[in-house]
Formats: sequence, structure tokens, C-alpha cells
Amino acid sequence: MKTVILAGGLGTRLQPYTTFLPKPMLPLGEKPLLEHLIDWNRKNGIKSIVLCVSYLRKTIEDYFEDGKRFGVDIEYAIANRPLATAGQLKTAQQFIDDTFVCMYGDSIYDFPLRSMVSQHKRKKSFITMSLFEYKTKLPYGVIETTSNGKVTAWNEKPEISANINIGCYVMEPQTFDFIPESKPYGMDDVVKKAMSKKRLVSSYITKKGFMDIGDKASYRKAYQQFLEKLGKI
Repeated sequence: MKTVILAGGLGTRLQPYTTFLPKPMLPLGEKPLLEHLIDWNRKNGIKSIVLCVSYLRKTIEDYFEDGKRFGVDIEYAIANRPLATAGQLKTAQQFIDDTFVCMYGDSIYDFPLRSMVSQHKRKKSFITMSLFEYKTKLPYGVIETTSNGKVTAWNEKPEISANINIGCYVMEPQTFDFIPESKPYGMDDVVKKAMSKKRLVSSYITKKGFMDIGDKASYRKAYQQFLEKLGKI
């Protein structure tokens, strides 16, 4: 089995950190973010990696080379312009001929990927999405009303929860058929198209083992946590 890691984004929300480094190469502790993802795959039994690269790609290629130093085999799918998530994935089609994992290169995962892959195969799913149970507390009083406007309840600053997409998928190779060539295309469009074609899209829900590195605030928080783990603060 192979994992495709989408590592070609511009990282605009992380400027100026990403002026000279692609987002997947930002340091977390003593390793770049992308190395943590590769380590996680290897620990879950996946040692064949395809990196979809574009922005400042030589930084990634020079660091990881063929992957042997990290205990994996690495191939590179190259795009010359931003293609969004699914558009990036399309560039890896030539390397894939069986069930594969796809993940975004701007998050940290630490849930049992083996279990997710096993569930995907057991259910004979077309796509399995990893979901995270996200909870947040609303800073307002939430008022419930009837259709005619009568107030029936006042819930002060309630906690709400939802299952959110965290950008790690198990997919069948036919998924590529739903992605146009050389065109920016979102993963949400692919999943919606698969569902419209009556393909089985399943979910794998985890309550822990996810850390988003989408903007400067989340990166600083993650960086702090990794320093704490290393006992450096």
C-alpha cells in the first residue's frame, strides 16, 4: 500500500514563515512537519510514499531524497502551479494502482491508521474519510423558539460538537476518475461526486490524534507543544 501526501500548497496563511520554506517543512520539535507524517506512516506499516510537491519543492526533494534515510521509499509527483487538494492528488495517479491512503501535508496525525485501512477494506468502501470529534463552546446565549417566535429555552454559552474532516482518506484508485486533469479541484467535490454516483463513502471517527497546522496561531501552538514534549521549555 502507498500513501500520497499533498505537500504542494503555498501556505499563504502561514506567511512570513513560508516565504522561504514550504509549509510541510516548517519545524515541529526537532523535525519538519512532513517528517512526522512519514514517521507515522512507517509506524503504521506503510513504507511507500508519494509526495505531491510544487511550491519550493526542491527544499523537500533535497531533504528527503529517495526516502531511504527515513526507512521508506519516496516518489515525487510534481505540479507547476497550485491545483487545490484533489488537483494535487491527480498528479500522483501514475504511481497508484491499488487501495491507497491520501493525507494533507499540513496536519499531525496520531490515530491508528492500520485500523482505518482495515475498516475501509472490511466495508468495501470507495472512500473512507477520517473525522475528528470537535467540541467548542459558543460565547453566546442560545435561544430556542417555536415557529411562531415563542421562546422555549435559554442555553447560556452551550458546548456544541461536530465531526469535522481532518484530511486523511483511504481511497480506491478509481477515485482518480472523478478528478479533472490539470485543473484546481477540491476534495469536497470529489467526495460529493462519488456519493452522487452511489459509491460508498464511509467515515472513521477519532476523538484524539489530530493537530491542525493551518495558520500562524495553530502553528505556534503546535510548536510550543512539541517543545514541551522535548522538555525544552
